[in-house]
Amino acid sequence: MTHRIEPGQIYQRYNAREHAITRIRIESLAPDGSRAWVVDADTGKLARWVKTANLHTSPYTRGGQPRRTGYVLEQP
Repeated sequence: MTHRIEPGQIYQRYNAREHAITRIRIESLAPDGSRAWVVDADTGKLARWVKTANLHTSPYTRGGQPRRTGYVLEQP
């Protein structure tokens, strides 16, 4: 199931190595929708491309397991 990814949305992931949460904000999408141009949600820096396949609405997989990779939408 796919969801609508839009500029302004904020996604987060837990970085176990650093014991910290990384938050990103969607700035724009590639014309084909396969990648999103993102920045750090708090500073607006660290601009980079992220595959949209790594952006999720739920912190759990279809099988009910917690996600170990990717980013989860903060406010679905």
